[in-house]
Amino acid sequence: MTDPTRTIDCTHVIGPTGSLGAQTIAIKGDAIAAVTPSKSAAAEKLLAMPALVNAHDHGRAVRTSSIGADAMPLEIWINYIGLFPAVDPYLAAAMSYANSALGGAGTVMNHYTRAQGLTDLPTEVAEVARAARDVGIRAGFAVSMKDRNPLVYGDAGPLLAALPAEARREIEARLLKPPLSPQDYIKLVDDVAAAADSPHFNVQYGPNGVQWCSDELLQAIAKASERTGRRVHMHLLETKYQRAWADETYPHGVVRMLDNIGLLSPRLTLAHCTWANQYELDLLAERDVTITVNTSSNLHLHSGVAPVPQMHKSICKVAMGIDSKALDDDDDALRELRLSYLLHAGTGFDLQTTRLQALQQAVGNGRFAVTNVNDGGRIEPGAAADLLLLDWAALDNDGLRDDLDPLHVLYSRATRAHIRELIVGGRSIVTDGRVLGVDLPAVRAEVLDKMRAGMAANAGMIQALAALQPGVTKYYLDMPCC
Repeated sequence: MTDPTRTIDCTHVIGPTGSLGAQTIAIKGDAIAAVTPSKSAAAEKLLAMPALVNAHDHGRAVRTSSIGADAMPLEIWINYIGLFPAVDPYLAAAMSYANSALGGAGTVMNHYTRAQGLTDLPTEVAEVARAARDVGIRAGFAVSMKDRNPLVYGDAGPLLAALPAEARREIEARLLKPPLSPQDYIKLVDDVAAAADSPHFNVQYGPNGVQWCSDELLQAIAKASERTGRRVHMHLLETKYQRAWADETYPHGVVRMLDNIGLLSPRLTLAHCTWANQYELDLLAERDVTITVNTSSNLHLHSGVAPVPQMHKSICKVAMGIDSKALDDDDDALRELRLSYLLHAGTGFDLQTTRLQALQQAVGNGRFAVTNVNDGGRIEPGAAADLLLLDWAALDNDGLRDDLDPLHVLYSRATRAHIRELIVGGRSIVTDGRVLGVDLPAVRAEVLDKMRAGMAANAGMIQALAALQPGVTKYYLDMPCC
């Protein structure tokens, strides 16, 4: 039995070369079979574009602002993540991936920096992969790896000593667990890959960041990545405090150190690089590293504005990430695309990139970083049938001109509310605000019930974090150069 062909008549299609006008897209199996000028005068009022990619995220089922983790710098905010009660990993992942799909992302990177911990990690990740498969998205999955500086970037002894005894016990029990050895971390990734890796779920090494990983761990990851061909996904220079720490710890340059140990390669994705300098960006471009810029997350956590114009000047491969912290805390990839472009495009007549280039970078570079397959961002015969269909009638509801460039309308006003359908690999996974592969309302209700019940056990930790915050604040305010 052959796969049936589906045809979609669209008023507008945004392809690799720009706005193509009214087109008929034919889908056969998981690929686009043909794109031809529409012969139907009644083409549906749809705008077709490549499905978006969220190239850096952490797979959180519930918004971090719901646990009080908001309006504070990363260095204290990150400790609040421990307030999330553990829930069934399948349900948590299904909720997170479904929210991403509703926001227009058909491909999502999950840097899994907080496991549910109800079973061993390979078993847990197999459930995460099952959730991704049920929702229908393509996923990357980076195994969290860290073995130093769990509380601050440096000696936390004086900070802990200044805490009340009860708060110190709580912090030590929840945040200062002994890490694995580098060899055990590499084996853990191998075990996770054996349990969950597939063409639609790409398991990667996930060192949390240079400030959280010893040189020995980073060296082991570089060697393992070269040996296996497995990708590496890591944070770098997200905040000014990380910049100051890196400059003191690696006086010859933190990016040069990563290059010297063999970590810089086309297999590497670096999230943020908000405080990278021009020399570092040039070196990252030379090594063909992908940089994922997380605009809204940087704004929420007061991390700064990434030097995207300088990244473009260096010809870096730039992708778009949401980092579990979209502008409205809602996984809206369309709004994130617009904000990222408007904030980083340039000023006046000196624009560093066009809207089309920004879209193709976000989708193409992001797809490669997440899946390790360089086939994203194209609407043409033979390309993967990953499409986002928007309601053109709602987008252009003023209807004053029939010659508007749909790309400009997209960047001016499109949000998740305009999504009619999300198609991934030829499969419709979202239609008119409903996720088809899982019962999201039921999943959400169960996850929230479990989390609300579990929050009662966090009273001591909430008090401990309040006691910790002044000391952490003073630690970083006293840091040289900041």
